[in-house]
Amino acid sequence: MKWNSRKSIAAILVAGATLTSGIVSAAQAPQKLVYSIHHSRYGTIGTYTNTVARNGNDTIVTTEIRIAVGFLGITLFRQEASRQERWSGERLVSFHGVTTTNGNAVELNGSAQGDHFVLNTPNGETVAPANVRLANPWSPGFLGGNVLVTPDRGRLDEVRVSGGDAMSLSVAGRQVRAKRYDVFLLDGRKKYEIDLDEHGTPVQFVLFNPDGASVTFSLNG
Repeated sequence: MKWNSRKSIAAILVAGATLTSGIVSAAQAPQKLVYSIHHSRYGTIGTYTNTVARNGNDTIVTTEIRIAVGFLGITLFRQEASRQERWSGERLVSFHGVTTTNGNAVELNGSAQGDHFVLNTPNGETVAPANVRLANPWSPGFLGGNVLVTPDRGRLDEVRVSGGDAMSLSVAGRQVRAKRYDVFLLDGRKKYEIDLDEHGTPVQFVLFNPDGASVTFSLNG
């Protein structure tokens, strides 16, 4: 058999291109979701950004929060946060977050350990079930667990999810078809309201505070 250098080199290049294509397709371009934050009493108070990077079965979610509440030119409340979640499939495998509220920083670190998720907080160690979710609805997977971690303090809440009714709502000046889900604490109090579009993207979610105020996060664009 004669060695055909041109055909052999071409075959190698094609094989390399196919392999490279497979690697690129596995690591999707990050999805950036930027939300405007509106408080029921103070109006628009900041932005909330989730950047979702998927690579095969692994997902990294980076969250940046910028909030400032002012009156007559005076800042009454300020909060900034930088957080990162790492997921393997539907399981949270690690978390790191720093939340600074009015100059006071709180750092949380957590990791999957066996059939639990262990979170280290300034108040000590908190142990959650393996299917724990963070109070950060970046995908429909948020609805899959019955225990939520509040990322600014590390508090655990047992919840139940209901709803899924189809509806239409206005987001950033356009009509969006969505399904609405309600998240309740075990005492019956409504904690969150989440609207997912037909692609499973959270286009709007609402946090209900114990004092009766609500905070709405609306997707820009």
